[in-house]
Amino acid sequence: MDLDAYTAVHRPEWDRLAELVRRAGRPRRLRDGELDELVDLYQRAATHLSVIRTRWPEPTVVDGLAARVTRARAVVTGSRDPGWPAVGRFLTVTFPAAVYVRRRWVVATALLCIALAAATGLWIVHSPSAQDALLPRADVRNLCDSDFRNYYSSQPASSFAAQVWTNNVWVAAAAIAGGVLLGLPTLVALAYNALNVGVSGGYLSSCGRSGEFWTLILPHGMLELSTVFVAGAVGLRLGWSVIDPGPRRRTEALAAEGRSAIAVSLGLILALAVSGAIEAFVTPSGWPAAVRIGIGALAWLAFVGWIVILGRRAVAGGATGDLEPALAADLAPVA
Repeated sequence: MDLDAYTAVHRPEWDRLAELVRRAGRPRRLRDGELDELVDLYQRAATHLSVIRTRWPEPTVVDGLAARVTRARAVVTGSRDPGWPAVGRFLTVTFPAAVYVRRRWVVATALLCIALAAATGLWIVHSPSAQDALLPRADVRNLCDSDFRNYYSSQPASSFAAQVWTNNVWVAAAAIAGGVLLGLPTLVALAYNALNVGVSGGYLSSCGRSGEFWTLILPHGMLELSTVFVAGAVGLRLGWSVIDPGPRRRTEALAAEGRSAIAVSLGLILALAVSGAIEAFVTPSGWPAAVRIGIGALAWLAFVGWIVILGRRAVAGGATGDLEPALAADLAPVA
């Protein structure tokens, strides 16, 4: 028997299998006995596929039948769809839980960064020698008169949003990844970010432009800086897991923190996309300051609510931001 004859004989079975698989997506449409028929046809089709691969390895026939067998296997074995349900679980459980269990680290990181930025700004405002040492007077005047304001409209909004988003994603990723090296690179990244904000605010305040500084930094800065604080806190806790792993082995602690760090990184990408859009389209707009700051505040409150409300609920349900509770004990290799 050649391939054409073999295919002609068994094609009706393969078509019936495809029909049952399609209908199995809606269980109420399967009649009594059809699930047993589906299992039987799946086993037969798997055998047919093996025969064809051995005797007539024709790619077109093999690929088409293999696709049908794969879909049937997913129905028969009850494999879960890794698509939208997994995305929904990540957004409502994994990410908020991963951040919520690190909330004390986030708050401590935020307070330290804000304190450093404020101290730097006050130092520049009240120290003429510091002002002269950091920037030439001409550069300070340009910063106050135009450079700081014009930065937010220096490019078309869509291009600027993409650039800001990309840059901030790299900053957040570097802050998290730096935790592997005992958190030292993370501390450097956080300090640099805080000093940059403090220096800009200090110079604009020394020029009498503090109002302009706040109305330009707050709309996007509330959310953007919050993501930086979260990334820094995750990186620092990752580094601390190397120093003090607790009751776990150091490799286990680092692996668990690393998996959660990846989850946080993915969630922050979404938050940074929102802050980037605000920075490009809202911050430089001609809308009243109250409107621009109000939009930024709503975005920040939504982010905080995402973490606190969904995170608390997820943690109460046993989520940690790492593996699902049923798999959390699977840390050692098995035969």
